[in-house]
Amino acid sequence: MTISDQDILFLGDCVREAARAEIMPRFRNLGADDVSEKTSATDLVTQADLLAEHRITAALKERFPAALIVGEEAYDADRSVVPALADAELAFVIDPVDGTFNFAAGLPVFGTILAVTVRGETVAGIIHDPVLGDTVTAIKGAGAFLTRQDGQSTKLKVAEPASLNQMVGGISWGHMEDPDRSRISANMAKIKMTFAFNCSAHEYWMVASGKLHFIGHAKLMPWDHLAGVLAHQEAGGHTAKFDGTPYRPGETTGGIISAPDKDSWQLIRREIIGN
Repeated sequence: MTISDQDILFLGDCVREAARAEIMPRFRNLGADDVSEKTSATDLVTQADLLAEHRITAALKERFPAALIVGEEAYDADRSVVPALADAELAFVIDPVDGTFNFAAGLPVFGTILAVTVRGETVAGIIHDPVLGDTVTAIKGAGAFLTRQDGQSTKLKVAEPASLNQMVGGISWGHMEDPDRSRISANMAKIKMTFAFNCSAHEYWMVASGKLHFIGHAKLMPWDHLAGVLAHQEAGGHTAKFDGTPYRPGETTGGIISAPDKDSWQLIRREIIGN
């Protein structure tokens, strides 16, 4: 199964249309009944998440009726779809509003993520910023590009390697349990500056474009990472799980680090993750 250039354009249009029709009209305009807790007060779902995912899913089913579609919000109804990514002939993975906590709080740090997998390999990814109208598009073997709302496009490149005390990055230790949580948060004092966006869409955009040296996560749901990992790798970076193995569709455990190159990855693994 191959994805054509026209398919990529279609996917970008789907994401942008969902943002225009379902997400942005509700940004800073949510009622009390429009927001619900999932597992905690920081794990939320809004009407924008649900309606945007529904709109994107419907468009994908019409164009690719045989494809597996994995949406974050639909996952609770059928959890078998995530392991099915390993073998699916064609699959689409959707995070309609990545950074829902930020979105619900009125912070303009959220995005829509769409990844395409073919037989267990990520072949394309789209990360869209509904507020700015910017879109990161990554295609396996063809690079990663940032396209501004005005159509201006630039090829992405990761940061140059740096010494640990000059690095800028972030590890999402808030999703970890002790002793990892305490150890890693303390180790972040070794770098020059740390960021926590609570939004994979923006974190992967920042690391793929060289604004951050590294990012890391312990929670590995595919809608958060597949498109971003591809963008980072296509921008020249090195991404691997904490144990050094590649991250693949369908995997949900193990932790992941994205860094400029393998040596930088090993440095972060040793000095920040530890153990």
